[in-house]
Amino acid sequence: MKGITSRFVLLIATAAVLPLVGYGLWSVGSLRTGTERSVVQGNQAVAQQISGRIKLYFENNLRVLTSIGGELRGTQLQLWQQERVLRNHVLDFREFREISVFDAGGRILGTSRVGPSVLTVPESWRRRDDGADPFYVNTPYMDADGLPTTTVAVPLQGGAQEPGWIVAEISLEELWRTVDQIKVGNVGYALLMDEQGKLIAHGNPNDKELIATGASAAVNELKLADAVRQDSGSPAFAEFQNRRGEDLLAVAATVSNPRWTVLIEQPTSDAFAVADSLERQLFAAIGIALLGTIVLGWVWGRSFIQRIFALTRVTRAIAAGHMDERVVPSGHDEIRQLGDAFNSMADRLVELQENVRKQERQAMFGRIAAGLVHDLSHPIQNIGNSCKLIQKMYEDMEYRETFRKTVERELVIVKRVLDDLRNIARPIPLERFPVDLNRTVADAAEAMEPHAETAGLTLRTELTTETVFIEGDVFALGRVYRNLILNAIQATAPGGLIVVASEARGDQVQVRIYDTGCGIPPERISQIFEDFVTTKRRGLGLGLAISKKIVEQLGGRISVASEVGKGTTFVIDFPRTTARPMLVAG
Repeated sequence: MKGITSRFVLLIATAAVLPLVGYGLWSVGSLRTGTERSVVQGNQAVAQQISGRIKLYFENNLRVLTSIGGELRGTQLQLWQQERVLRNHVLDFREFREISVFDAGGRILGTSRVGPSVLTVPESWRRRDDGADPFYVNTPYMDADGLPTTTVAVPLQGGAQEPGWIVAEISLEELWRTVDQIKVGNVGYALLMDEQGKLIAHGNPNDKELIATGASAAVNELKLADAVRQDSGSPAFAEFQNRRGEDLLAVAATVSNPRWTVLIEQPTSDAFAVADSLERQLFAAIGIALLGTIVLGWVWGRSFIQRIFALTRVTRAIAAGHMDERVVPSGHDEIRQLGDAFNSMADRLVELQENVRKQERQAMFGRIAAGLVHDLSHPIQNIGNSCKLIQKMYEDMEYRETFRKTVERELVIVKRVLDDLRNIARPIPLERFPVDLNRTVADAAEAMEPHAETAGLTLRTELTTETVFIEGDVFALGRVYRNLILNAIQATAPGGLIVVASEARGDQVQVRIYDTGCGIPPERISQIFEDFVTTKRRGLGLGLAISKKIVEQLGGRISVASEVGKGTTFVIDFPRTTARPMLVAG
């Protein structure tokens, strides 16, 4: 009897516990791998976010310097007036310590500094004429106050004057503080190094003195930064020991210009703390389950196996996407704890999915907000500037008329943006009447001719000689044509060609708008008619979506064909009508 009992216990242990042990080991391995991947991806996202903020920081300063250069070159200002402009910008933008303008040979033309300028244009920058970078950033250094500082040079081209440079001394204190504020996990931090590996900012309080002494990054950090900058297929993360012998998980991201590198470093004990804890818990649960099964296997054997199978079934159900499946709690042992932990994990997965959906909605709202800021800031600024001037020039009848026209023009732009937002949420009410297709196309092309001339483009119409009519709304059709022509103008370099053509094809009428612009990448073709999707750097991305809705409401169809570097063709097909406008019929 004892032998049978022992064999039964061993059978139960072999049949029930060994699969559980194997499943537990697989879970531990998967947990370790998944945790490492998740931590690395999360830290990489943080590093890329910091990289993007640094890039945006310099792009904003570039726009300011470019604007200053354009203002100085576009006006016939005296030297003292130019220096007054430079000093005003230094006062307006606290990042700038000094702004100076140099000619192509590096001789100073004007400076915001009261005394002699301390800035120069390095010979290495003056020799560079490849146009690879829109601006150049010098190696950062510490100023007299112990704050990081660098110089930025922007080449000035165009205009009646000779090429030159606008050079600014910029404080990097804001970037310094941004890096200091980054915290990953409990003790993780960020650091920033320049192209030569010199540390610019360090979020670890124990390594702050490295910044003051102008030290370079550690050897392992430099290797990781070089691997990421060279984009040689090497992983963007590594595990190594720092100067104090602490094991670190480090990820890196590069900044395109200046060519700096952002590193996120987190002690491995902190990065994998949750995984280590869960691993110990799983091993403890497996060990206790094995001991309990050996002692009471003949009592719990069957229920033990059934509960494991239940957990496996629920695991597979959740893996198949049935997120509402849960383990039914039973018993009062470690398997019950494992089931509760699994249910908690499943609940957490549902919460994470909901958080992802919320983040996607927030990202969409962010794009809408960014587009609104871009589309509305210019007209609102123009109206604001005009209001300031009208207070001083109210008695000037000519300017009052100019003020009225300016406000009306900008309000039309604001109304158009708001109409786009309103119309995208519901069908646009259209009045359908027989209209002359060629006339609507010609009117739109004629209205856009000044825009094409300003952009240095040739806008040509090739209309069918046959008079054709369609059922449509003149205003809505004009809006579609103008939007497509405007997109073509914005996508075509000066000297290019835009052709607006019409053609009768049996019971169909076709309108084609062709340009010799930059084209649309193949992966974006299927998305350009979706709401809030745009190939431009800014804007709401509603123009093509609204155009498609208008065309479809009129019974038509719009399609696009494009080749990168050669051009884009939009094709609109409308059903032809035998009806005629009342005046034509009369």
